[in-house]
Amino acid sequence: MAGLGALHRPPPASSAAHQGFASRVLLLLSALPLVLATFAFVLQWRGGVDDPASRWPAADAQRFPGMDNSPLSSSDSATSLPAHPASDCSEILGRSSSPSFPYYRDWKFDFDKDLKPKICITTSTSAGLEQIIPWLFYHKVLGVSQFLLFVEGKAAKPHVSAVLESISGVKVIYRTTELEEKQAKSRIWNETWLAGFFYKPCNYELFVKQSLNMEMAIVMARNSGMDWIIHLDTDELIHPAGAREYSLTQLLSDVPANVDLVIFPNYESSIERDDIKDPFSEVSMFKKNFDHLPRETYFSMYKEATRTNPNYFLTYGNGKSAARVQDHLRPNGAHRWHNYMKAPNEIKLDEAAVLHYTYTKFSDLTSRRDRCGCKPTKDDVKRCFMLDFDRNAFIIASTATEEEMLRWYNEHVVWNDKQLNLKLLRKGILTRIYTPMAIVQALRETGALSSAITSAQTLSHQRLNSTTETLLNKTTAFSDVNDRTSKKARTEGRESQATARKILEIVSGMESAIPPMSPPGLDAFHMET
Repeated sequence: MAGLGALHRPPPASSAAHQGFASRVLLLLSALPLVLATFAFVLQWRGGVDDPASRWPAADAQRFPGMDNSPLSSSDSATSLPAHPASDCSEILGRSSSPSFPYYRDWKFDFDKDLKPKICITTSTSAGLEQIIPWLFYHKVLGVSQFLLFVEGKAAKPHVSAVLESISGVKVIYRTTELEEKQAKSRIWNETWLAGFFYKPCNYELFVKQSLNMEMAIVMARNSGMDWIIHLDTDELIHPAGAREYSLTQLLSDVPANVDLVIFPNYESSIERDDIKDPFSEVSMFKKNFDHLPRETYFSMYKEATRTNPNYFLTYGNGKSAARVQDHLRPNGAHRWHNYMKAPNEIKLDEAAVLHYTYTKFSDLTSRRDRCGCKPTKDDVKRCFMLDFDRNAFIIASTATEEEMLRWYNEHVVWNDKQLNLKLLRKGILTRIYTPMAIVQALRETGALSSAITSAQTLSHQRLNSTTETLLNKTTAFSDVNDRTSKKARTEGRESQATARKILEIVSGMESAIPPMSPPGLDAFHMET
């Protein structure tokens, strides 16, 4: 009987509790898919919900971004915009997978009164529209308010300059006889910080010209109420990494008020093909600057990153800078700014950079060669170019056949060794940056860039016919500058230089302008160790 009683004894309380817990878990697992399915349905259903994205109309693909304040736009277009439904972020950027930007939700650029600080970019360029237009609108997306374009060559042709002048926020300055004469009287000629670059050809001549243009741009930017000014070439894009938004205005608004100068280290393009046509849309791999790498990584991988070229970068490695517009501001060469009355307080950014698209197209070899009349000898190219790779490229472009040039280009410029690329990417020497590419591609896909050219050319056709002669008189390529004016400027310059030499004996504290410089080499590492 004792045995039978044991068989009918109820199970312990702990066992019952365990069975109850198991039942609840099974019930939860059964209900969870139904809850998730209901939640997914609610997320996808938009009926009656005030979706914020629906208040951002899709980009009007045929409108010309920035034309709202342009002289060529109609007065009604700036005030009345058609309403377009937008279901998701892809429609905002013209059905592309590009990221969205809070200030430019349908690629409108009439934000002069809204965004602070106001930023001006100045450049000296002879490029064509295919390079200038994407460069310009990319920086409009980042929040740049004003562009001061000192143009010559292709950029000064009537059909090009008419398009540039039609864009809101763009001021075109032609290299006229009057401009040459005015710059010949600049105080720069009587000072010592740029004297080492005077009366030399090619890169040195361009460096002086850029500095003189920057001096004028400071005055123009200040008169326009700009807060910051940046000198940037049209093969360079600002990459405002580190800001809360992908915005140059956001980046500079976070700079402390006591900072006068912000230095952007530069990254250099590392192309993977020799048939690049549109660098801003096709290049995503870049070599990082020494300032953004651990010292040990930089020097340990130096030879592999250099690939038998003279330096770590093909061209310069000392970045570009933004200056706060203030009293006594002056250029300090194309890469820096300075102040006549004080040493500027400067900071160097830890994440943001300038992306330099250098030698990205095979045709860059011959186009650079055609802009310089030096002889292709080792001694003569030293007079013309500041950096070793530019010298080597000029000699190759001047002496080799096209087949030999292409082979040299692939050996020295194109990164076609995938294993090496992967190794350097893992080490952090190389990096992938897609956002600029995404912005430019989105601008292309929405028709913003093509409509900029088409609209301006169509609307200004009659004006061009009536003013072509005037524009041609204003448009003077550097090689065609009036000989008499050039001789006069050189004569006055030599007299000024003689005066400067006397001043140099008295005032020796002014630093020389900062030229384009290569990153640190292995010799610097050996000297340290």
